[in-house]
Amino acid sequence: MGESALINRRTFIRTGATTVALAALGASPLRLLASTKTIKLTILHTNDWHSRIEPFPADAGTNAGLGGAAVRAAQIKKIRQQEENVLLLDAGDIFQGTPYFNYFEGELEYKLMSEMGYDVATLGNHDFDNGIEGIINQLQHAQFTFVNCNYQFTDTLLEGKVKPYHVIKKQGLKIGILGVGIELQGLVPAELYGNIKYRDPVQAVNQTALLLKKEKKCDYIICLSHLGYQYKSEKISDIKLAAQSKNVDLIIGGHTHTLLPAPVIQKNADGKPVMINQVGWAGTHLGRIDILFNPGTKQHSQSTSALIPMQYHNG
Repeated sequence: MGESALINRRTFIRTGATTVALAALGASPLRLLASTKTIKLTILHTNDWHSRIEPFPADAGTNAGLGGAAVRAAQIKKIRQQEENVLLLDAGDIFQGTPYFNYFEGELEYKLMSEMGYDVATLGNHDFDNGIEGIINQLQHAQFTFVNCNYQFTDTLLEGKVKPYHVIKKQGLKIGILGVGIELQGLVPAELYGNIKYRDPVQAVNQTALLLKKEKKCDYIICLSHLGYQYKSEKISDIKLAAQSKNVDLIIGGHTHTLLPAPVIQKNADGKPVMINQVGWAGTHLGRIDILFNPGTKQHSQSTSALIPMQYHNG
């Protein structure tokens, strides 16, 4: 027997023995190999795009040529072609800011978001600019879920229309998504938000996140927040919420139009890291966060992020 044949025979014997051992344990070699492959979750997010359907004009200073629904839709489509598990989320203030809202009253915004394949959004204060009825009139065009856990919608038209949380499954992962909103009193005329009652955001978030973790068995929990990133006052913010939170892994924020070059890490009430991100306003940027999960334990061990400018190129 030649040397190469002897090597091949020994290799076959070793491989065969390994296969027999795996079979005895009830594991296919191919299945075992697949189970060791890391699961990647790609989270895309926006906030405060304020009816910016078209890019900013050339005379808009640093925002010139940025934003617009078309370039965002193209970028989202490209990423979906490259990645298997994509979530698309929004942290509120979809309405108000251009004549498109004045004329179409939000119909175009919801239709475009549905075309882009948004999964979940929360409500911002400007989303009430046409009142509760204004939201209700446009919900028929929204093929995505709205979440908020600290507004009580009892005895309003939004009761049952906005959920405290939503769970999405991606490649065996369970992703819990909850929403939290700023106090409407003082920001929105009382007649526009009617009987909506405001609950303490920290209490509401922790209660909902605990349910998602313990009862729904979620592997990762995202909070869509329209509280604002940070204030000089004692006003509740994403930073303060994160510090007092439990079980929340990521806060995607809005309201203060804060453009963070990269997510900020804040320790929570248990000393565990919470990631916080916000990407300005008017759709000038798309946020991207990639989370890697161990397929066996479902624990996330690594993340990367990108701040993607939505630059329109004419022609």
